Amino acid sequence: MCIVLLTTSHPKYALIVLDNRDEFILRPTSRPHWWAAQTEPSSTSGADGPKESSSVEVLSSRDLQRAERGTWLGVTKNGNFAVLTNYRETDTHDAMHPIHGKRSRGGMVTAWLGANPAESTHDFVRKMLESGDVKGVGGFSLICGKLRKANLKGEKGLEPLAILSNRCDHIDHIPWIGGQRNSEYGLSNAIYQDEKVEQELIWPKVRRGIELLNQLIADKASEGKEEDELVEDLFKILDEDRFPQNHILDLEEGIPLLKHSIFIPAFGGQQHQDEMAAARQRGIIEQTDHGDAAETLANVARPDDQPNGFQTGLYGTQRQTVILVDWEGNVTYRERALWDSNGNEIPRGSGDATFRFKVDGWDSELSNHVEQSVSS
Repeated sequence: MCIVLLTTSHPKYALIVLDNRDEFILRPTSRPHWWAAQTEPSSTSGADGPKESSSVEVLSSRDLQRAERGTWLGVTKNGNFAVLTNYRETDTHDAMHPIHGKRSRGGMVTAWLGANPAESTHDFVRKMLESGDVKGVGGFSLICGKLRKANLKGEKGLEPLAILSNRCDHIDHIPWIGGQRNSEYGLSNAIYQDEKVEQELIWPKVRRGIELLNQLIADKASEGKEEDELVEDLFKILDEDRFPQNHILDLEEGIPLLKHSIFIPAFGGQQHQDEMAAARQRGIIEQTDHGDAAETLANVARPDDQPNGFQTGLYGTQRQTVILVDWEGNVTYRERALWDSNGNEIPRGSGDATFRFKVDGWDSELSNHVEQSVSS
């Protein structure tokens, strides 16, 4: 069960994002890369002129299991940012909230990443709710918004981010986060709960993640750390493991334990253990025929037919991501792969991919739509 943590408290950074993707280890997933998403057609020549489609540059990994090629986290060159966590539906009789949707949850993320850059977060969220596009997928929560510097009530800040889910029916029910300085937020596989609710309603892993993030930011020594050192400290938060030492657990047996540990070590019953061993054996044959393990890891970025299917092998934290956004709009995006495509563990840091870029439009004015929705 994934976790995402966000903070606006660090003096050097407008926003810091930490994310663990918990998934079946063998689920085919690309490495992060820049790719072009087609936006909705827009008229550039008046009402009677031709409608032209354009594209935006997206940075993300992509799920190669589903045809939508969606993702769980990404950001565009113009600052559209989104990260998704699943909501585990358990009621098989609730037709409005299916356990398994016909469409991929990852398509919710790419819907925002591929939105017209001129569209505000507020308008996107309202459109998704009114059109019913949040239905027909499995349970999810989507944090989405624009990475933009803003002056909220005369103070330097960040344009707020929305939390869209299939449990929201109206724009007035949408939580907005990130618009205030000195704040931390956490979300896992349950409905978002803010600090105003009883702490018992917030999952232990989320409470612990926020606590560790607060401790790191409160340590004044963190302000003087070089970026790479700070990133490693943030990865240590994502690495905190409070899962039982016995990893030979069936998925249903392990699920109740997932809410207590930020990091999930690979676990599964005997059948899943055997599937993992078979995948590793295939990997040995591939290495012999086609090259070394590094080549195998790089090749997973291609949308080829994959030998490993969904719900095959062990389950656990597959990818980790840290994103830093400074006050000039410079983004550092580092994703850490913990496993190769054949289920072999990758030493910490050896599977890292780092990207740096500056957000286009970072200094543009705050959308009135967002400002109104936050103040209402």
